[in-house]
This record gives sequence, C-alpha cells and structure tokens, in this order.
Amino acid sequence: MSRVIRAAMTETKNAFADMPATIEELPRLAGRLDEIRDANLAHHGELIERAAAQGAKLVGLGELFTAPYFALTTFLEQWLGLAEPAEGGPTHHFMAALAKRLGVVIVAPIYERRGDRRYNTALVIDADGRLLGCFRKMHIPHGTNEKGSFVETFYYGRGDVPPCFPVFETAIGRLGVAICYDRHFEGVMRSLAANGAELVMSPAVTFGDKSRRMWELEFEVDAARHNLFIGGSNKKGVEPPWTVEYFGASHFVGPHGRCPNLSADPRLVIADLDLGSLAAPDPSGWNLRRDARPDLYIG
Repeated sequence: MSRVIRAAMTETKNAFADMPATIEELPRLAGRLDEIRDANLAHHGELIERAAAQGAKLVGLGELFTAPYFALTTFLEQWLGLAEPAEGGPTHHFMAALAKRLGVVIVAPIYERRGDRRYNTALVIDADGRLLGCFRKMHIPHGTNEKGSFVETFYYGRGDVPPCFPVFETAIGRLGVAICYDRHFEGVMRSLAANGAELVMSPAVTFGDKSRRMWELEFEVDAARHNLFIGGSNKKGVEPPWTVEYFGASHFVGPHGRCPNLSADPRLVIADLDLGSLAAPDPSGWNLRRDARPDLYIG
C-alpha cells in the first residue's frame, strides 16, 4: 500500500553575517553567541516555511545548525557557552512553535547542555509541536584530513542516555536519527532498522576526499541492506574565517536508489518517499532479514 510523505532537508551554512576575517579574531564573538543562534534560527525558520509551502511534512536541519561548525578550531572555550538545554531552550521553543503552526515534523540538531555535560543532539519535534525526545551523537571524531582538522571530543561527549538508537513515532512515520560520524559504523543503521525505523535522518558537517566518496556509497548500501529511507544533509560552502569547504551533496535515498530532488530552492532538498513500499517484497528476490546468519558473524 502506498504511503507517500514529502520530506525536506536543508543544505546551507552559518547565516550570522558578522564573522571575523581571521581565526585569531574569533574570541571577539564570545559575547555574541545569542546573536549567532538567533541569526541561524531566523534563516532556518525561513527555509522550513519554504519547504512547508512546497508540501513538506518533515524538515531535517543540518548538524549543529545554530552556529558555524566551530570544532575546526582547537580548544576555543567560548563556544561552550553556545550549548543550551534540549527541553526549554531557545531552539526548542522556536522550533516547537514553528512545527505546530505549519504542521510539520522537525529534526533540529543543537549543541546541548545537560547538567555539566555537553552533547551533539538532535531534537525530534512532532507536527503538533510536542518534543518527542532527542538523539545524542554516539561516535565523536577527532582527526585531520587533507582539508582540515576536527576536534569534537573537546566540545562534547558521546551520548550516554539510553536508548542509544531511539526510533520516534511521528506524524509521518517511524523516524530515527544518526548524526554525521555515526553513519560510518555498521551497527547504527542496523540497530535503527531493528528498532522499527522507516526513515533515518543523518545531519552532517563533512568534508574531505574520502568523506565525499563515501557519502555517495554508504547511504546507498545501508538503505538497500536495511530496507530504509535515509536523508543525508550536509553543509555547503565555506564558513569564514575558516577555509574548509563543505561539499553539500545532500540527498534522500531508498532501498531502490536515489530519490529525485523536487526543491525549487537550492538551499533545500525535497523528495517524495513512499514509506508504504518498505512492506513490499524486494524486487531483487532478497530477504536479508530472514536469511541472515548472525551465528556466523564476529561481534
């Protein structure tokens, strides 16, 4: 039985215009973190409005969308002040009101403060404005590639609040989240599928040659292997004062391939996803869940 939902993701970058020209000048932003968040809330609010006007019932925003990707800079403590509560914080209030007014499900990834801990967290807000819960990024990278460095372990820890891979019953269907680096680990999509996810949103900030190549491959394989729709959202462009270029290439993919982008706005990717098709027999004749042999696998 057909059950088509129209889903959207953003493909954009930091909207705060008054960024310094050099990394050495970044500390002057320490007292302007609320301005940075507000600029990005307004920018993404406009994009959610545009997506809803084109019929989207789900909108996923990018990883840490309320600011530039600050983890390119080592140990700059001012960014710690950007963290906010998942429930009752400014982003939650803004997005809950928007979701309720427009009747859309919103996945809003924030920099979360919970007690004295910080997390890279996605809020899942239903179409009636209720906060259904959140997913905290489980795998935290720290490394360097040919484009730049990422030092996320300084700014936040991995999720430690169970369930580790929750699936949310939303107005559009059963929804899971995997944030950026999580997508590289085989058990993540397997766990989300086993927990009943029909669609997984994967907000990311990713760059570099290998990441670009795998961005095309991993989602294709996971969607086919685990009978899922997956939406990968990446930043696009350069955020001053850093010189790292994010390659974008955001897209939706299902078990049978890439979903056409229907968006009239280059900052959005919009696709129609037939979640009902997931219950149909695979046209390949495969039945991977039935025929799996976990007794043969290591780990």
